[in-house]
Amino acid sequence: MENLWNDIEASKHQGILAERVYSSRLLGANPNLVLHGGGNTSVKGVSQNIFGEDVETLFVKGSGSDLATIEAKDFVAVRMDTMLKLSRLEKLSDIDMARELKLASLDPSAPAPSVEAILHALIPHRFVDHTHADAIVAITNTAGGAARIREIYGDEVIVLPYVMPGFDLAKLCAGVFPKQATSHTIGMVLMNHGIFSFGDTAKQAYQRMIELVGRAEDYLNKNAPLAQAANIEPQADWLALAALRKQVSTVAGFPLLLRSCSTSAALAFARHPQAASITQRGPATPDHVIRTKRLPLFGRDVEAYAQAYKQSFEKNSKQAKQPLTMLDPAPRVIIDPEFGLVSAGRSARDTQIVEDIYLHTQDIILRGEKLGGYRALGEAPLFSMEYWDLEQAKLKKAGAPKAFAGEVAMVTGAASGIGKACVQSFLNRGAVVVAVDINPAIETLFGNREDCAREDYLGITADLTSTQDIRRVIEQTLRRFGGLDMLVLNAGIFPGGKKIEALSDDEWRKVMAINLDSNLAIMREAHPLLKVAPRYGRVVVNGSKNVPAPGPGAVAYSASKAALTQVARVAALEWGADKIRINLVHPNAVFDTGIWTPEVLQQRAAHYGMSVDDYKRNNVLREEVTSKDVAELIAEMCGVLFAKITGAQVPIDGGNERVI
Repeated sequence: MENLWNDIEASKHQGILAERVYSSRLLGANPNLVLHGGGNTSVKGVSQNIFGEDVETLFVKGSGSDLATIEAKDFVAVRMDTMLKLSRLEKLSDIDMARELKLASLDPSAPAPSVEAILHALIPHRFVDHTHADAIVAITNTAGGAARIREIYGDEVIVLPYVMPGFDLAKLCAGVFPKQATSHTIGMVLMNHGIFSFGDTAKQAYQRMIELVGRAEDYLNKNAPLAQAANIEPQADWLALAALRKQVSTVAGFPLLLRSCSTSAALAFARHPQAASITQRGPATPDHVIRTKRLPLFGRDVEAYAQAYKQSFEKNSKQAKQPLTMLDPAPRVIIDPEFGLVSAGRSARDTQIVEDIYLHTQDIILRGEKLGGYRALGEAPLFSMEYWDLEQAKLKKAGAPKAFAGEVAMVTGAASGIGKACVQSFLNRGAVVVAVDINPAIETLFGNREDCAREDYLGITADLTSTQDIRRVIEQTLRRFGGLDMLVLNAGIFPGGKKIEALSDDEWRKVMAINLDSNLAIMREAHPLLKVAPRYGRVVVNGSKNVPAPGPGAVAYSASKAALTQVARVAALEWGADKIRINLVHPNAVFDTGIWTPEVLQQRAAHYGMSVDDYKRNNVLREEVTSKDVAELIAEMCGVLFAKITGAQVPIDGGNERVI
């Protein structure tokens, strides 16, 4: 376990809260300690109220914040005296506790304090760190795990049985800590959950965490070493992933994305001789249940999984003796020998989080097996976490998802103009977007940061006149998102004007290859995916005003767009039986695209004796048509307003006299 503490860097963080932020980020930087919002930290200090009076304060991580990126504002200041009074109550429901924690906050606009706030207040040390360290979880998820922990740490660590985080855990700690703590005690292990360390300074608490987890890692490396997986090349039928996505989404009742991880390690785990058994023993820690559900699906029998989930819900909800509404019964983790690890989620971020969690879980399970057998908590406590009052309250507050949540849009010619605007329109509506262009800039065009690419965006460089490139794009789409729901055919070229007698065979063929042939090939290759889209496939073709009203000097462009229009119309007839709807837009005079430079605009306006502004608005409505206008129409054509429309051709040109 690497110690990341740097005294020079730490000296730049003055004050206990700044120190708390620094050491918290060090913990968050190590995925073997915490993942995606897991873990917790706090520091005890003093605040001043509006009267200038000192208030003993606990600064504790706020709900929803991530230790890897946490800032001072993400720590909630709560009154210490209230925390200690709450700990002396005999009973306190989770909902009541959450309300009292919020009332104890010194800033009512701050996020909700962690449900572990009372526990942090009770620990008699200034700085408290808490992680779900893989090594600790691996050891405690075995028969005799508590004895192993005591063997490793002696009286330096207090060992507590698993209790769900919140008031009950705080009460347990309040009773045990004073009795078991000694002058040597520097940490506390909660079975099947994680580890706490504490100290008088941020450095001391952090270094104790690193030391304690490091000793657990050393124990595992000696007693349960993991062999590196041999190189395994995936040989999957990726089209089958789209059909699996349809099944999972149908069971869920709404579209879900699927993300496949077919690394050698993931494939080796999926092909483990006992994979069907060891994957069904529960998650590494109950905290993961909220993201991954209690069990993964092994194989592809989604219906059987859903039936078992419903039966489990009925049994456990009766025992809970309270009215509960069943969550959707679709799996969030699928272990498949062909695909490896498949994660499901309503958003790309959800699928990434699920994948990250289960990749760590796989190693924990394998370590546990080498220690005599991996054994997680039983069904009842896992059910309690999945249907925790506080989590149900969060779901109710979350509100309705965006229109295209869980759906995948592909846009061709997406690096500029209408295509680029389409990408943004679909992202705004909650879709994940595959953006394709021959320009390599497409790969990092939308919102990528230096340290992290957008999870909901996949930019692919491809030559769409190459069937091989098209199939590569389809495979990448399947592996990243699991399928395709909406296809926008926008890629095309508008060559310089030439009359028929001056047009060469090569120029004609180039326009046809890009504007017509490539689009036909994309539709053909995408059809199997669109056919199994959870809400049925949608295709929007970007045509042209030149289809109903061609002009001289554009025979290749006009003919290619007219032919593409006919392809779309025939496809609407053929694919209607598959519930795939295909519609067209015919834009005109969209000037905020790459071909319309200020110089070209000025020249064309002068040719007609107009100002540039008048030239842009030279239509019946005297309105400028922008790329965003076209993109918004295209996105709407994929939505519910066009649910019963196919084969339509809609002009978007401000009104053109020749078209009208």
